[in-house]
Amino acid sequence: QVQLVESGGGLVQAGGSLRLSCAASERTSSTYAMSWFRQAPGKEREFVAGISRTVVITEYADSVKGRFTISRDDAKNTVYLQMNSLQPEDTAVYSCAARITRRAGVTLRPDAYDYWGQGTQVTVSS
Repeated sequence: QVQLVESGGGLVQAGGSLRLSCAASERTSSTYAMSWFRQAPGKEREFVAGISRTVVITEYADSVKGRFTISRDDAKNTVYLQMNSLQPEDTAVYSCAARITRRAGVTLRPDAYDYWGQGTQVTVSS
């Protein structure tokens, strides 16, 4: 069972940047599609960005396209989320998730993912 640990959250002013990291306890290359989700108070969990197990395919929520970039370093078993031009509406708990799959592509449904990290808080002040 893979364990995921997020880091890099914090408090930032609007327009600022943060880079989140998600470290996996075992090799994830070629086996796991990886994604970031977020959940704001009183709202449902929503997909933010995902990267396929083969690295070829990435997907982004419309609200973060052009501002966020997902990447993975399989040598370090780590997935990153670079977040630029942050806005107050980006405030949420961000969690990474891993999905065991043989398929290419990224699934946006949170219930399709097998493992989750504990989450890291991102707060953007106006």
